[in-house]
Amino acid sequence: MRSFWILAAVAAGVWVAREALAQPREKLDRGLVAVQGEPGRVYLSWRLLASDPDETVFYVYRKQGGQAAKRLGSEPVRRTTDFVDSAAPAAGEVAYFVRPVVRGREGPPSAEVRPARFAEKPCLRFPLHEKGTTFQKVGIADLDGDGCYDFVIKQPRDNIDPYEKYWKPSPDTYKLEAYRHDGRFLWRHDLGWAIERGIWYSPYVVYDLDGDGRAEVAVKTGQGDPRDADGRVQQGPEYLSILDGRTGQPVARVDWPSRANFPSYNYASRNQLGVAYLDGKTPALLVARGTYNYMVLIAYQFHQGKLRELWRWDNKNAPKTFWGQGAHWMHCGDVDADGRDEVALGSVMIDDNGKPLWTTGLGHPDHVYLGDLDPERPGLEIYFGIEPRRKENAMCMVDARTGKILWGHQELTQHIHSSGLCSDIDPKHPGSECYSGERDFPDKRWLRDCKGNVLATKDLGGLAPRAAYWDADPQRELVTGGRIAKYQGQTLRPRIEGDVIAVVDLLGDWREEILTSVPGELRIYTTTIPAADRRTCLMEDPIYRTDVIHAAMGYDQVPMTGYDLATGKGRFGPR
Repeated sequence: MRSFWILAAVAAGVWVAREALAQPREKLDRGLVAVQGEPGRVYLSWRLLASDPDETVFYVYRKQGGQAAKRLGSEPVRRTTDFVDSAAPAAGEVAYFVRPVVRGREGPPSAEVRPARFAEKPCLRFPLHEKGTTFQKVGIADLDGDGCYDFVIKQPRDNIDPYEKYWKPSPDTYKLEAYRHDGRFLWRHDLGWAIERGIWYSPYVVYDLDGDGRAEVAVKTGQGDPRDADGRVQQGPEYLSILDGRTGQPVARVDWPSRANFPSYNYASRNQLGVAYLDGKTPALLVARGTYNYMVLIAYQFHQGKLRELWRWDNKNAPKTFWGQGAHWMHCGDVDADGRDEVALGSVMIDDNGKPLWTTGLGHPDHVYLGDLDPERPGLEIYFGIEPRRKENAMCMVDARTGKILWGHQELTQHIHSSGLCSDIDPKHPGSECYSGERDFPDKRWLRDCKGNVLATKDLGGLAPRAAYWDADPQRELVTGGRIAKYQGQTLRPRIEGDVIAVVDLLGDWREEILTSVPGELRIYTTTIPAADRRTCLMEDPIYRTDVIHAAMGYDQVPMTGYDLATGKGRFGPR
């Protein structure tokens, strides 16, 4: 596999970053999925890749028993990347594969898949290693280099907040568990008593950090049992550790940012991880501590089994408008179109070189969404839901390059809470709709268009509704209360069981899957609604892919894109 590093200086021990090759894409297979919902009908869906020539079409093949593969349909599939086999055999071993066709020449076949039968439960079901357990997070990446996405879960689903009024002792430890794309258990890594059982104590991300085609796991770790008498961990070593994605074994570590300079246990216990292409070519690992006052961010590269610090930023000597601006989530993307990623730490934007670009000074946002939210404007935008009491702008959209407020809420707010929502859910209005609400006032909800106009003040399903691309149009459907429903429209099949852990374009075409946790299982819900067009796999959009990486830590939000799906406007458009 092609190397992501120029090796001329390796023998001399020189670290190479700026000389790296162009930013690589993940090696992905076709992600073919086959679903039999009723006898005689199998729905198939697969990926269109960014590397596919525009004229690529596809043939679908069926194999039964020991017979030769049969091509289905007299013509290749052109308009979409899905297919319905309406004459599927009712019995016997059946498998499917697809071949790309370019200018009449067939390419290599995809991996073969057997139909999943959705008659009982309309989802793929992977049993977990420990019977009855639940999981809180899932990291999605290719652990073994075969082009398929695998899973690293953090179990169980419990969460303890460091805030004094919410904190309680951890009853047990967190475990990271890895599973192949087919559900086979790979390994378990116990985080131990040095890591308390809450999201803020235990960030991790899963991604190929050294360019060898196989993902690593970056995770905050400790050592021994450093708990105080009451169960808090306020002492002992803390590390950023790298685990081999194939085995779960530690391969490198450095010290985590120090607890020093934080005024209390609560504030020191806020930790995050992220990934960004700071040079536009190679992935960097980002380590953050602090949200509500002091904040520190350190960038590393992982190469040849070692972590090397690139730069660090903190707000120790910065103006007060840079203090307490952190969020529950980290976003990364090229906001200034220079080919290199910047880092959004809540209301603060850090440039690729570790220097601050801007701050809104609005305070801690409970939700932050970065993407091409307004397709009629050039560049990217950010939607904020600011938690603390404000006279104005607690809900606002800003220019991602400059931090300039484009529009904002012009009323007093008390406590804007949870992850809100930002997605295109209403076809009557271009761009993304933005939804936020007050924690203590159930009647105060606001849904706005991307220009700031209030569209509705009704509850969309709590303060943290999810949404997914599920049917054939370029708007997302709402995912709340176990239901998938169009905004102001009908409910779609199926009903979702379990806690929604992630929404991601994991399999098949550009529509998204819904991953849930039920006791003892990881479930994957995938649509069987025939598509109307075809689009490049969303995981090849840099902003979307980074959002999915970060969904393994912090308080989850749906991933955004660097272009508008409905119009195709933006830097990374569909085909």
